[in-house]
Amino acid sequence: MEIELVPITLFASLALIAGLLIYFRFRTRREVQQTLRSAIDKGQELTPEILERIGEPRRPAQADLRRGVIAISLGAGCAAFGLVLGEQDAVQPLLAIAAFPFLVGLAYLSLWLFREKGK
Repeated sequence: MEIELVPITLFASLALIAGLLIYFRFRTRREVQQTLRSAIDKGQELTPEILERIGEPRRPAQADLRRGVIAISLGAGCAAFGLVLGEQDAVQPLLAIAAFPFLVGLAYLSLWLFREKGK
């Protein structure tokens, strides 16, 4: 019974985290819309620049670099853990697990490298 609860708990916690992220993004957008409505009701002029700035939050220029470095570090840490453990049965699965964040990190670094410089 307890063994079956581990994967259920894992997937339930992942679903909870994803749900919270979606909810907080929704709440932030709703608050922005309420702010815009109150500004319009008070008669304030909304310029296209203000609407553009409020509409889509801009990602920092270094966001892909930061995510890439973190993902590569996670992959390297998992690989190092498997190699330090030294048991043959544990090394291959940990190296396989480490490959995923490592390759995602490489993808983020390539996105950062080939990004448009103006954005």
